[in-house]
Amino acid sequence: MELAHSLLLNEEAYNQLGEFQKAEFIFAWLQFLEKLLPVTSRADIRENQKKLVEQLTSLLNNSPGPPTRRLLAKNLAVLYSTGDTFSVYQTIDKCNELIRSKDDSPSYLPTKLAAVVCLGYLYKRLGRILGNSFTDTVGNVLKAMKNAESQGRYEIMLSLQNILNGLGAAAIPCHRDIYKAARSCLTDRSMAVRCAAAKCLLELQNEAVFMWSTDLDSVVTLCFKSFEGSNYDVRLAVSKLLGTILARALTSKQTTASTKHNFRRISLEDVMELLGTGFLRGSCGFLRASGDMLKGTSSVSRDVRVGVTQAYVVFVSTLGAQWLERNFSAFLSHILDLVSQSHPKAIQSPTDAIGCRRCVSFILRATVGGLLEEKAQIAAAKEICQAIWKLKKVVDAAMSDGNLETKINTTDVTVSQHVLVCALQELGSLIHGLGTTAAPLLQDSSAGVLEAVISVILHPSISVRLTAAWCLRCIAVALPSYVSLLLDRCIERLSALKSCPEAVTGYSFAVAALLGAVKHCPLGIPHGKGKVIMTVAEDLLCCASQNSRISLQRMQAGWLLIAALMTLGPAVVQHHLPRMLLLWKCIFPSSPKDLETEKTRGDSFTWQVTLEGRAGALSAIKSFVSHCAGLLTDEVVQRLLPPLPSAVDLLTQLSSIYKSYGNSLKTPSTVYRHKLYELLAVLPPKAYEGNFSAVLKELVTDLTVPDSQIDASTFLLPPLCHENDRLLLGPLLQETDHRFIEEQLLLGNSIAGGSLEYDPYSIYEKFVKGDSLPKPLPPALSVISAATRLFGVMFSHITESHRLQVLEQLLNSIKQTKGSRQQIVQLHVVSAFSTSLKHLANCKGSLGSEEVRRSALMLVMGALESSNPLLRCAAAECLARLAQVVSDSAFTAGLAQLSFDKLKSARDVVSRTGHSLALGCLYRYLGGIGSTQHLNACVGILYTLSQDSTSPDVQAWALHSLSLIVDLAGPLYHVHVEPTLSLVLMLLLSVPPAYAEVHQSLGRCLNTLITTLGPELQGSSTIVSALRTSCLLGCAVMQDNPDCLVQAQAISCLQQLHMFAPRHVNLSNLVTCLCMNLCSSYLLLRRAVVACLRQLVQREAAEVSEYAVALVKESKEDFTPDVNIREIGLEGALLGLLDKELDPRLCQDIKETLTHMLTSMAVEKLSFWLKLCKDVLAASADFNTVASIDTTQEEETAKVDDISVLTSDNDDRFHPFRNPRWSTRVFAAECVCKIISQCENAGSAHFDITLAQERKQRDSRDDFLVLHLADLVRMAFIAATDHSDQLRLSGLQTLQTVVRKFAAVPEPEFPGHVILEQYQANVGAALRPAFAPETPPDVTAKACQVCSAWIASGVVSDLNDLRRVHQLLVSSLLKVQAGKEAQNHQYNESTSTMEVLAVLKAWAEVYIVAVEKQKNQSDTHKQCLKLENSSEESYRDITFSASGLLDLVQADLGTLSKLWLAALQDFALLTLPPEYASQLPAEGGTFYTAETIENARPHYYNSWALILYATALWLTSTGFIVVDPDEGVTNLSRPVTPTTMCQDSSTRPLVKSPEDVNTDRFHLILGISVEFLCSPRSDAAMENIIACLHALQALFDVPWPRSKIGGDQELGVELLNVLHRLILTRESPDIQLAALEVVRLILFAAQEHVKEKRRSAEVDDGAAEKETLPEFGEGKDTGGLVPGKSLVFATLELCVCILVRQLPQLNPKLTCSPAVQPGKHLLLSEDGSRLVAAALVILSDIPAVCSPEGSVSVLPTILYLIIGVLKQTAVKLQDGRLRLTVAASLQALKGLLSSPMARAEKSQNAWTDLLRSALVTVLDCWDQVDGLLQEFDEVSLLTAITVFVMSTSPEVTTVECLQKRCIEKFKITLDSKDPLVQCKCYQLLHSIFQHPNKTVSYPYIHSLAPSVVGKLQETEKAKPENAAELQVIQEGIKVVTALTAAAEEQHRAHLVACFLPILISFLLDENALVSATISAKSLHEFALQTLMQIGPQYSSVFKKLMASSPTMKARLESAVKGNQEGIKVKTTKHAKNPGKSSSIQLKTNFL
Repeated sequence: MELAHSLLLNEEAYNQLGEFQKAEFIFAWLQFLEKLLPVTSRADIRENQKKLVEQLTSLLNNSPGPPTRRLLAKNLAVLYSTGDTFSVYQTIDKCNELIRSKDDSPSYLPTKLAAVVCLGYLYKRLGRILGNSFTDTVGNVLKAMKNAESQGRYEIMLSLQNILNGLGAAAIPCHRDIYKAARSCLTDRSMAVRCAAAKCLLELQNEAVFMWSTDLDSVVTLCFKSFEGSNYDVRLAVSKLLGTILARALTSKQTTASTKHNFRRISLEDVMELLGTGFLRGSCGFLRASGDMLKGTSSVSRDVRVGVTQAYVVFVSTLGAQWLERNFSAFLSHILDLVSQSHPKAIQSPTDAIGCRRCVSFILRATVGGLLEEKAQIAAAKEICQAIWKLKKVVDAAMSDGNLETKINTTDVTVSQHVLVCALQELGSLIHGLGTTAAPLLQDSSAGVLEAVISVILHPSISVRLTAAWCLRCIAVALPSYVSLLLDRCIERLSALKSCPEAVTGYSFAVAALLGAVKHCPLGIPHGKGKVIMTVAEDLLCCASQNSRISLQRMQAGWLLIAALMTLGPAVVQHHLPRMLLLWKCIFPSSPKDLETEKTRGDSFTWQVTLEGRAGALSAIKSFVSHCAGLLTDEVVQRLLPPLPSAVDLLTQLSSIYKSYGNSLKTPSTVYRHKLYELLAVLPPKAYEGNFSAVLKELVTDLTVPDSQIDASTFLLPPLCHENDRLLLGPLLQETDHRFIEEQLLLGNSIAGGSLEYDPYSIYEKFVKGDSLPKPLPPALSVISAATRLFGVMFSHITESHRLQVLEQLLNSIKQTKGSRQQIVQLHVVSAFSTSLKHLANCKGSLGSEEVRRSALMLVMGALESSNPLLRCAAAECLARLAQVVSDSAFTAGLAQLSFDKLKSARDVVSRTGHSLALGCLYRYLGGIGSTQHLNACVGILYTLSQDSTSPDVQAWALHSLSLIVDLAGPLYHVHVEPTLSLVLMLLLSVPPAYAEVHQSLGRCLNTLITTLGPELQGSSTIVSALRTSCLLGCAVMQDNPDCLVQAQAISCLQQLHMFAPRHVNLSNLVTCLCMNLCSSYLLLRRAVVACLRQLVQREAAEVSEYAVALVKESKEDFTPDVNIREIGLEGALLGLLDKELDPRLCQDIKETLTHMLTSMAVEKLSFWLKLCKDVLAASADFNTVASIDTTQEEETAKVDDISVLTSDNDDRFHPFRNPRWSTRVFAAECVCKIISQCENAGSAHFDITLAQERKQRDSRDDFLVLHLADLVRMAFIAATDHSDQLRLSGLQTLQTVVRKFAAVPEPEFPGHVILEQYQANVGAALRPAFAPETPPDVTAKACQVCSAWIASGVVSDLNDLRRVHQLLVSSLLKVQAGKEAQNHQYNESTSTMEVLAVLKAWAEVYIVAVEKQKNQSDTHKQCLKLENSSEESYRDITFSASGLLDLVQADLGTLSKLWLAALQDFALLTLPPEYASQLPAEGGTFYTAETIENARPHYYNSWALILYATALWLTSTGFIVVDPDEGVTNLSRPVTPTTMCQDSSTRPLVKSPEDVNTDRFHLILGISVEFLCSPRSDAAMENIIACLHALQALFDVPWPRSKIGGDQELGVELLNVLHRLILTRESPDIQLAALEVVRLILFAAQEHVKEKRRSAEVDDGAAEKETLPEFGEGKDTGGLVPGKSLVFATLELCVCILVRQLPQLNPKLTCSPAVQPGKHLLLSEDGSRLVAAALVILSDIPAVCSPEGSVSVLPTILYLIIGVLKQTAVKLQDGRLRLTVAASLQALKGLLSSPMARAEKSQNAWTDLLRSALVTVLDCWDQVDGLLQEFDEVSLLTAITVFVMSTSPEVTTVECLQKRCIEKFKITLDSKDPLVQCKCYQLLHSIFQHPNKTVSYPYIHSLAPSVVGKLQETEKAKPENAAELQVIQEGIKVVTALTAAAEEQHRAHLVACFLPILISFLLDENALVSATISAKSLHEFALQTLMQIGPQYSSVFKKLMASSPTMKARLESAVKGNQEGIKVKTTKHAKNPGKSSSIQLKTNFL
């Protein structure tokens, strides 16, 4: 194929190919040419033009296929338009000549067609350049059309469309001729020709004025005719033509030229009348209609009506939303008039009426719902209300008329019903779509929406009553705050008007509908409502028999209410279950005898009531089983069963009852059957086993002797066909935007589809999709679908012999019927059998013996050759299920053989299609095809069938089957891939485009082939690249196909290719194609486009976005999608599409696509994304309110911005989104939050304004979030103050995110302030409305979170400013205090729980922050005392804000603490396991009621943790001392102290002691914490765990709780075990550190306890008998620790766990394993180091809890761990600092060594031994590291040795061998080359030399002092070079000074005499001082200082020395002199020096 890529056709390569390859080669060349020509230079083209034209025109004669001829024509046109045009006339002549040719043979046809197509494209491209040649051409083409067949007519129409497009107004002379030709084609036999003609006429009307002026009527009539017998595509094309022409006629300004006498001005009324005529009378014209109408014979064909309906929508869409707003009332009255009494013909039969109503609803939905924005929709809703009021008045007048004409009036009333139904339906849908934004509409009393709807609930027509109820349901779902209100109102009216039949049914419908709405309202309804409704229902049922006039209605109403009540779920229903079961038991006779007596007694009316009542009862039980599965215990099932046999008995008697009492019982008995079947289908089959045979008998009768003669295939079969196979059945079964009205064409003429009045019980069921009304089918049909479902369930549970019997009976019944009836029976039987196979397969059952299989097979095979394609499809699926159930390979092979034989012999289309599909489906459920033999046979047969050009149907089915086989064969298919691909390509290039179904099947084949090849497509071998090229070619052919579904296939093929071989798919072409089809009128194409985009943007979002914008900028063609990609990019276009789109799946895909784009690009294109979101949100905001608040605190610049925003609002161009829907705005607000989190991951500059501004200056393209803060706040504000509750929630969430993320960003211009401070007015204003009384509780709860976040963030330091927001929380707190009585009764009680807990949680957060700030404050206060005066002011600020915040909370703390404790007590009760349910208080807790306990749980889980922490802090702050005197009597609805927790009052003393109260509180907090920490769910939030641990820390911070835990060892151990488990399961360092802090406190508590016991023992026993004192602490006298009981053991376990996890080498088991290399040092992370340090602190505290013997037991372990950490982490750092872990281990070592246990008499010896061993270990560390010296830190080990020397008793370290080794180490270190090491060594010696015990210090002095002095003497020669060396000398001097002080008197003089000369040698004279280095100067000063100190101390030695050495004296004197002169310099230097020494002190503070 690469050879095809050249400007001229490579003829050499071409001639070597076979016939089919030639076609492929040509297509590839033409495709390449199409891309090449536009980018080739003009000169090159001219050079090759002659040759190219020759090659292209010669191809005309080669019979090119449809795609090839289209490409050929395009290329010719482009060639002439870019090159020279002089030879174009020859080409045109040639084409005309080919068309004139008399050759009519089929082989010549493609050449003719190619010529026609070429002409079209040439004229389209070159247009008027071609001068007048067009008249001949058009004439010639039209002449050819007279005897052309359908393909010819199709191509000619499209060509004429192109010619008209190119010529524009110049073609006027030919308009009439073309018009005539197109007219005849518009009613052509071939649907494709009709579509083409419609397109041609649409092009023609652009210039042909007569079409929408003089000839308008005839054009309209013609369109109506064209609708007759049309398919979906024709209706789409013709309705577009009709709608456009009428819109044109209405809007055209008459030109002067055409104001002839016969021209009439067309008004809206005229247009409406024209369309109305088509809708009401169809295509029979205006004149002839009257006669037929009078005779009453003509009924409008449905396709015309559906076509006209679509035309209405096109007409309005063309005129636009603003036109509709202006003319809405006229439009509405006309549309509603279509179903009014003025046209009784249209609605004479119920089916017609339903069809018309659907059409009217569709028109209103598509225009009002699809075009209008929210404000206009509200206005439209008001108009609809007006219409309802008007109709209501008519009805009232008719009803109240008491005169003789009542009869006539009632017909009026019933006829007005259809108008009302349509109006109510649209009103419901409108409000449902508006959601809470419809609130103003319902509050507007002038519109009276609720009054209008409720007033028609009493309408005499049942369908109006039902629709009104449904409308109320929509209002309730949209505005949950109205549910309770409406329920109360309806129940009240129902009780009041109990004796009016309309009221009883109407209001019961309304209540049922509202109950159905509750599950869509998250806030629910008060629990008590269920009780009220149950009582009303019982009442209705009980008094049904009192008044026969309304007994039927009461019966129905009572059961309907109970059935609807069941939808509220188990929580509500369980309270009413006994009453309901009693009613259920009573409605059926208790024994067969009673049933017999019943039969003898009743009349037709009583039977009607009985059957209605029992059907109702069955519905109620079915509703119970479906909605309350949780309550279906065995006991309940047992109570449900008794009435069932009686119900089945009645079923068997129905036919005899029906015979005795006549026709009036027909419907009730059908309904009864239906309901019984439905109930049995959901009950467990075991429950009614005894009735199997009776029920089956009835089922078989229902299926085989149906009442109705309706072909029900279109609703029975589609669910039974596999979704892949449904594609074969054409677009009717596929989802389209017109599905709602197209459905009625599916169902045959006798039924128009479902409607609510057929089954009132569906009013409470869950919506199937969106807001569309439930559409139950008529009883006669629904009983059949229920029967097939029940048959499916029962068949799989009966015995084998019974199965055989049933199947034979079914087969016989099919044989015995004839004609259409036979088909109906067959259809029912196959549906039922297919369902039963599905059940069998699901429960893994087997079918049975050979006979059963044979019968089953006969049944299926019969259906496989049915003339109904749907039935064939279902039969093929049934066959697949049969193979699955039998699962025997021989049987399956036999089935395949049957089909093979049939296909070889049969020639009829039906058998060939059915059996070819059967082959494809056969292995569907058997895990794929495994036999190559079977595969080869299938492929061979299907290849042949798919080339049968005489029947497109056979081709389509065979190819579809082939695609299934490719899929099922998987890798086995590889050998066939090439030939199959060639076949597919050949067919794609040759099948005429009119056969769309063949092309669709080809698309599916290509798709499965690509999937089969999969990732192999990336390969580079020649075979793979050839396959890949073929796939891409195939996609290109399909992309050019006129059929939208084929284009959708092409897109999904390219999507697959892009997934497997992304480099080979041209992304820019693909994106172009996607953008072009983004707004297609075909739903499936839009879905394919968005699905493809969703995949592309996951990998290459940026490229896709760039290509889309580039395409729009470059596009020379007329590419104008409905969305403005140029301005707002692809992202904006998708957002716009999301706003218009109504299909939920598509919307979901768009959202995902946008989310992927946002994730990968938001940070790079930040301004763009934020502007998009802002445009969407701001488009809806009321700008004046925003601006007024926004500018109050911003600087001037911001004000200017605001003004610009306000002005831009009026300008269309600035607002790409005109008033988007609330759901789109919610999505935009969510996007803002996502953008913030993306920026958070991207880097800190987004949250640091100084850094952001710097980087922005460096590179202006950089963009940072912090620079857009004003926009973020404004967007959050706009959203938070909207009418829509969902948007308010999103807005508050955004605001909370902004506050949390930006709280700490400082404002660079005003130090000490933060950047958010300027927005406090906005925040306050956004929060205030959420606390208004009418706000829903979920919004208030969210706002509480934002309040606490805002107060806690510390943004506002001024208390007066904070008070605004604080006041909101205070007001909420007052509401909480008011208790249950003051609750809102609109929603479920659990919502007040949610609100109360949200308030308490918010206060808790504020209190926690206030306490933390104060704590930090006191810490900073200590530090601040050291600071200079300059910072005093800022310090004062801080204290003020923190203590101020605490003061704010303090005022309410008394109340809060009680409420917090009450909430915790509730939570504690709710977390009890189910088995303690009986102990829960019967009336509920403080904040929840017993009935709503399940709904309340999640709210407690959300808020308990912070409340717990706050309570712990409060108790800590009171130190557990304060107990309220009025503890028992609080102002809550019930006393809520934890004192009420366990027993009842009788067993409890009335007043508890403070100690008891405190103990209760302590156990409450501890209990909740332990319960939670024991097993935090894997999804438990980190914050909860941390808060819980902090609460425990706070608790143990004060002495009283510590004494509790210290005294209760078991409790301590348990808590430690819980923490251990937590550390094991949670990796987070924060959690582990917090846990370790709690462990430390527990250990501390134990220490205190042990100390206290020891102290008291000493005091009690007196000092005299000290020997006999008992041992306190763990280990007692034996030293043994018991695991599980021992606190020490538990602590050790936990510490070891932490240490080993961070440093695995500490584990002795591991150290031996080869995985760990010894001696390798680990570098810990910062968190790891902190954890290790914390664990070491705990370890060093352990001995204090032990008895002396116990301490001996644990000491080895502790020493091993501490020294182990030291050993593992002692690595040198560059700057000589110690690592955190090393410092901690040295600190711990010091703590341990100085433990009193080391001195205690009982343990002293053992400790001494162990400590010596430890010292040896430390010393050994030194020797182990041979090759690793470079990284080993000797300073740390030296320090450790020093710690041993200094902290232990002398006998540990003075053992000679140890002492020697220690001194040795010091010697080595003194000789170190590293000045830092030397320096540290001097410091350590300094401390050892000063050791008070001479036995310790002297050996060191003797060994090391000489070398120290010697080193100092050496320094005389080499002066220090740098600060480090200088420090070494200074330290050396200090050591010698100390040595001098420590020396004995007699040696001191010697020492001083040695020391002074060294010091003096460091002094410099004046001259040297000037030129000396800084180090030398410093040394000089230090030496001088030391001399000044030492001189006076040892004056005699000093004087003696001075006298003996005059040089020294002179040197000293000059130095002193210089010192006095430079005194200032000296003081500054002096200030620096202590700094150094102090830092040293800090480092060595562990000595």
